[in-house]
Amino acid sequence: MVSLDASQMTTRELNSQIKELAANGTGKITISNPAARHNIAVGILTECEIEIEGSVGYYVATLLDGPRIKIDGNAGWALGENMMSGSISLTKSAGASVAASMRGGEMFIGGDAGARAGISMKGGTLIIGGDSGFLTGFMMQKGRIIVCGDVGDAAGDSMYEGTIYCGGEVGTLGADAKIEESTEGELIEIWSLLEANGISERPHFRKIVSQKNLYHYDEQERHERPLI
Repeated sequence: MVSLDASQMTTRELNSQIKELAANGTGKITISNPAARHNIAVGILTECEIEIEGSVGYYVATLLDGPRIKIDGNAGWALGENMMSGSISLTKSAGASVAASMRGGEMFIGGDAGARAGISMKGGTLIIGGDSGFLTGFMMQKGRIIVCGDVGDAAGDSMYEGTIYCGGEVGTLGADAKIEESTEGELIEIWSLLEANGISERPHFRKIVSQKNLYHYDEQERHERPLI
C-alpha cells in the first residue's frame, strides 16, 4: 500500500503519481487531505484500488477503465463520468450528473444524488442509497439506475433503453417514460446488490422504462415541416 498526501501536490502531480503507481502494480493507493479538490484520479486505465479519505470536488474518478475507488465523503458534479469498467463507492452524497455517460462497471452513492443522475448512461449500474434529483436517467440509452428513495421530476425523460428502479415516490415522469411493476427476479437481484453495498432494507421497487414512441420518426411531422 502507498499513501499520497494531496495537500503536498498539485492536481497534475497527484494524478501522475496515481497513474505511475497503478502501472507499476501497486495494489492499494490511499489519498489523504483531498480538500474537495476537482479532477482527482482521472483517466486511470489500470486495475488498482484507490481510497480517498475525504470529500472531493467535480469530475473526480472520470474516464476510468478498471480501478476500484472508494471515497469517504461527498462528491461534486459528474462523479465517474464516462466510466468504462471498475467500481466507485461514495459514502455520502453526490452533486449533479453523477455517472454521466457511464458505459460499464458499478457506482454506489451512499447518500443522495443531484439532478441528471445517469444522464446519457450507456451501461453499468448506478445505485443511489437516498433520493435522486430531477431528470434522473435523462436520455438514458442502456444500463440501470437503482434509487432507494424518491426520484425527482421528469424522471426518465427521453430515455431510449435502460431501467430506472425507484423504491420511493416519483415526482413526475419525463417525456416518453412509463412506470411498470418489477418482477420477483428483478427484486431479488436488486436486494442482493443492496446487501452487498451495506443496505439491509428491501424496498418494493417499481421501474421506469421507455414507452419507445420516440423510436419512430413521425410521418405526419415530415409533411408538416415545409408548412412551418
